[in-house]
Amino acid sequence: MHIKTHDKAYSVVMEDGSEWKIWPADLQATLQWEPSSDLEIQEIDDSPCTHAIVDRAHGTWVRVFEAEEDWVPEQMDAWLLS
Repeated sequence: MHIKTHDKAYSVVMEDGSEWKIWPADLQATLQWEPSSDLEIQEIDDSPCTHAIVDRAHGTWVRVFEAEEDWVPEQMDAWLLS
């Protein structure tokens, strides 16, 4: 699957219309993404993230969650400290 838009560093829209927020600690891995990058979305069990976007060509992946889901900074702090 390819990227439709990646205008903001923390979010991406895939060509199938799905929208994802990228886990802040994983943003650097998205710098190599191009519109032609072949990416795959996989379910994961890594609360609060529900999915990963995998770039097999570069051997990288980023944790994501659906764009309509909100995360509160306090929740993220608690998760990071656990």
